[in-house]
Amino acid sequence: MKNFLFFCLTVILATSCSSNDEKTKSAVSDPVYTLIFLDKTRSVDVNQAFVAGKYKQALSDIIDQNIRKKGDKLEVYYIHENTSKARALSLTTRTEMDDVSSASPTDREAAQTEFELLLNREKATILQRTIQQLTEENEGVSNQSTDIWASLPVIAKANGTGATVKVYYLSDMLESVKTKPGNNEIRRDFETQPPTNNAQADNWAMVDKEQLKRYSIGNPDITMILPFAPNASAKQNNPAVTQYWETLFTELGAASIEER
Repeated sequence: MKNFLFFCLTVILATSCSSNDEKTKSAVSDPVYTLIFLDKTRSVDVNQAFVAGKYKQALSDIIDQNIRKKGDKLEVYYIHENTSKARALSLTTRTEMDDVSSASPTDREAAQTEFELLLNREKATILQRTIQQLTEENEGVSNQSTDIWASLPVIAKANGTGATVKVYYLSDMLESVKTKPGNNEIRRDFETQPPTNNAQADNWAMVDKEQLKRYSIGNPDITMILPFAPNASAKQNNPAVTQYWETLFTELGAASIEER
């Protein structure tokens, strides 16, 4: 009887380990779909030394973390009056690791070194092109409005690919869109009327969720990288605005939300 119980326990543990290994392998093999939204409106000035330094470092970190292998995708969109149609860059990683399953340890190490060298070169190219988009100025009339809501259908489209979606907003997150006459859709203009406290921010987010839940964004990881220095006042870096987005993204299904 004891031998039988021991056998059962061994089978259970082996099955569990195998299942966990498969999950880990799946997580590593899933491609990463990175969406970067760059604020191109008048309220964010990337020519300021602090903002430029913070955002260039953020882009470097994002690319280093998310560009890992062939099939990883990165897209850059501008945030302005026509965000959903403002794709500025779309790149897919091409560097591929050779099959070394039957290679000797020495050959495996050589292949790994070659892969990392080529991948780092590709990362450097992607970073260079992404920073070019960061420094690109928007002098058109589209810089008068900030339509962050319009990023949601973009995220929903990425979610439909089945990849692991990671979203980054390099923005002050000041949604600013005027409600058009005769349009039943409620819009927010945080430049003229921001939420005054967290309770109001939560309330607005819950109301807005009802008209935005049509976008199936899945469970992305969302990071808001704000252009504010640590000594910025509450008037500049309104905590209630951040609270609004944290509540809205959570209600729409985001897996994690981080503010930097």
